[in-house]
Amino acid sequence: MRRTALAVATAFVLGALSHAAYAASPPKIEDGLTYLRYALNALKRAEVKDKATASRDQAVQLTEKAIEEVNKAIKANAEK
Repeated sequence: MRRTALAVATAFVLGALSHAAYAASPPKIEDGLTYLRYALNALKRAEVKDKATASRDQAVQLTEKAIEEVNKAIKANAEK
């Protein structure tokens, strides 16, 4: 549970830092994809107690779904 919380907190911190870094220029969707992949890796590597395993697994599934959707958006954007 503690590592999962750390992984989530890290993702939020990275998001906040990236927001500040991109204040001068708008972020690209590919950048979001990169951060989603970092978050997915952190979630998969996080060690959790038995009670938190289901929550972590759900977070992994939702993050994988988000990556799929971003890839669809990138593909749709390229087709314009």
